[in-house]
Formats: sequence, C-alpha cells, structure tokens
Amino acid sequence: MGAIKIAVAGAAGRMGRMLIESTIKDEGAELVAAVDQASQPSVGKTAGELVGLSCDVPVTADVEAAVAAADCLIDFTRPQGTLAHLALCRKHRTAIVIGTTGFEADGKQAIAEAAKEIPVVFSSNMSVGANTVFKLLDVASRILAQGYDIEIVEAHHRLKVDAPSGTALRMGEIVAKALGRDLKACAVYGREGVTGERDPSTIGFATVRGGDIVGDHTVMYCGIGERVEISHKAGSRMPYALGALRAARFLAGKANGLFDMQDVLGLR
Repeated sequence: MGAIKIAVAGAAGRMGRMLIESTIKDEGAELVAAVDQASQPSVGKTAGELVGLSCDVPVTADVEAAVAAADCLIDFTRPQGTLAHLALCRKHRTAIVIGTTGFEADGKQAIAEAAKEIPVVFSSNMSVGANTVFKLLDVASRILAQGYDIEIVEAHHRLKVDAPSGTALRMGEIVAKALGRDLKACAVYGREGVTGERDPSTIGFATVRGGDIVGDHTVMYCGIGERVEISHKAGSRMPYALGALRAARFLAGKANGLFDMQDVLGLR
C-alpha cells in the first residue's frame, strides 16, 4: 500500500499546523490538501510556509476539492465546520478523522449516520497516552467503586471555547459506565456557595482556563486516608497529531464504520 493521502482542515490553526508538520514528516503519508476559511490570511500560501518546511501544497478554501483528492480528511476545527466537511466526505466516500469537540447530541447523531457509509474515527482525544489513561480509568473505577469520591480536573489554554473539555467528559463517561451510573444524572459541573455535603454518587468536574496550557487532565479517587490520581499532561499538540495520523492509517481500506482511538489502538 502506498502513502495515504491526507487533507487537513483548519490549516492555520494550532492543531492544523501540527497536523501539516506531522504529515509532511511522515514517510507513510502524503499531504495532498490543506484548507482554511476564505477569510484567513493563510489562504494563498503554501502548507510549507505555515510550518517552515518544504512543501508546495497550497492552502485553499476549496474543501470539496480537498476532500475529493484525499483518502482521509483530518479535522480538528469547530462542530459546525466539521459537520459541513463530514457531508462532503460522505459525498465523495472519503474517510474522516474527527478530533473536534463540543458536539451536541444531533451532531453526534450526524456523525453516526455518516459512518454507515464512510469510515470515521471520532475521538475526544487522539493521544495514544491519553487513550491508555482511558483504559486505566475503566480498571481503576471498578476496583475503587466503593468508598471513593471521584473528581475530574482539567486545564487548558485561555483560547479554548468549550468546557469541560471533550477529554474530561469522556473520562467521566468511562468512569460512570464502569460504576453503572448515568453521567447525565450524576455529573456536577463546578460548585459555589453552600452546597451541602458531597453526594457520594456524584462525579465532579472542575475546569481551569489560562495561558498556553495544552491540556492537563486528572481523575482523583478520594478515599479516607488515601487518594489515587490518574493523570495525563500534554506538553505539546504533537501527540494528538501523531495519533490522528495513526487513526487515518487505521481507516485505510475500510468501507465504513464508526471507530474511536480505543479501536485504533486495539484496546477494546
């Protein structure tokens, strides 16, 4: 099998640049398209100019042409844009790796429907390390099911627009499922004022936003006389980009289906 042909959405964004850099450097991948909104100054430049590498692929606003030229589109943009790109992938039977977070229920349903016709990896966190943590959380939650209060703390840069992060919510879903709980019913998002004693059946979330924090996530199991913490801290966006490329290779040759990074890494 030859190099997989990759198109990157949101080319000039923080993740877009990292994806472009990773794809250019990956011998098993070929960057065939980089797209951004027509209003962005990146349009008209080359992908190489954005990341300081040799690559003459132009940055354009023509998403459909990019999708048609690629084996797989990698998208870490915003929900509205991703869903529009998803429709084009469905039209051209192009695989898609979705790292975008903040989808409402109808957006997630649209992704599931598209996956009946095209192959999709949809994951709140593409990092191999973070997905290892997801597996550890399932094990730990089953062991620490009694006598431990569970809190999830996440921190990101000041520009992140959704909270809690998709990764924190996924952690909560994994913990809740392991405990036989419904996260929608037991989640507590922040506390203020006289809240009363903590309900032991709840799963708490705390959010920090500031500076250039790439992404820190910690699940705390707080017992009497001891505390167990499982953390993942990202020092750069490179792990997400490398994971996304691994996901794109995973989809090669697949006709359809909805997958996540647990599938990609064989952790099911």
